[in-house]
Amino acid sequence: MKTYRIDHTQLDHLKGSPSAMAIGYFDGIHLGHQKVIMAAKHIADEAGLDSAVMTFDPHPSVVLGREQTEKAHITPIEDKRSLIEAMGIDRLYIVNFSKAFASLTPQQFVDDFIIGLNVKHVVAGFDFSFGKKGEGTMETLPFHSRDQFKHSVVDKVAVDDEKVSSTLIRILIRSGEVEKIPKYLGRRYSIKGTVIHGDHRGHTIGFPTANIEPADSYILPEIGVYAVRMEVNGKWYEGVCNVGYKPTFNDEKPENPSVEVHLFSFDSSIYGEAVEVEWHHNIRKEKKFSSIDELKGQISKDIYAATQIFHKP
Repeated sequence: MKTYRIDHTQLDHLKGSPSAMAIGYFDGIHLGHQKVIMAAKHIADEAGLDSAVMTFDPHPSVVLGREQTEKAHITPIEDKRSLIEAMGIDRLYIVNFSKAFASLTPQQFVDDFIIGLNVKHVVAGFDFSFGKKGEGTMETLPFHSRDQFKHSVVDKVAVDDEKVSSTLIRILIRSGEVEKIPKYLGRRYSIKGTVIHGDHRGHTIGFPTANIEPADSYILPEIGVYAVRMEVNGKWYEGVCNVGYKPTFNDEKPENPSVEVHLFSFDSSIYGEAVEVEWHHNIRKEKKFSSIDELKGQISKDIYAATQIFHKP
């Protein structure tokens, strides 16, 4: 898959072979996003066109002032790129969402970013909007097309009468309900990161942990203990993960929560290794223990609970 990072001043040399293109922010690449993207791919395959996806970075709410800091993601841009590539797409356009881009009229957006890129068929969700203040919609798109391309609208996808959306998945992550996520996301929620040195207390109490520094601005699950799997050097291991502030050891709450994973049947030094943590089930909330022995007893119970989750009949 060819990837192009572009803004509205860098389009002249990008008019390539004709394509069918899915457009959207696509945070998560959830089941609804997958339907939009695969619809574009199917149209491209049927018509002998290249398949393409257009997405935007950073999130519009950050640029337009609705968020004070960088928005946390279900899939930061590199994860999004990898997932789209795995779907067999030929071309990915990552548009720099800037204030200048946000000020384009709907017609300017269509002229430059659809017609200008030789797109012959556009696919988007029913609620996609474009141009200044989102004044362009899938209903107005035929007017803006100048008869240069066709378009398809993908209706909402629902599971158990619940609309599949990035907002819903963010809520489930932040509330710790990670076991509910796969039926909307189409896979387990996961984050990537690097193993860094921590305080090494896990070794001293008999439960060594890998301290994970997230590689990007991921949404972290609610503070608590989880059954997880972690990928190390191409192999997956089962374990338990604590997301939190370690109140048993810290009288003052640290600025940011830590992500610490204890893997079962694992005894290797992996400092500096890139890993992926996959969230399976919420076991309990984080709590302060009155003694190290009480903490060790609870960790043993957490390990047993996770083992039951992974190996239940």
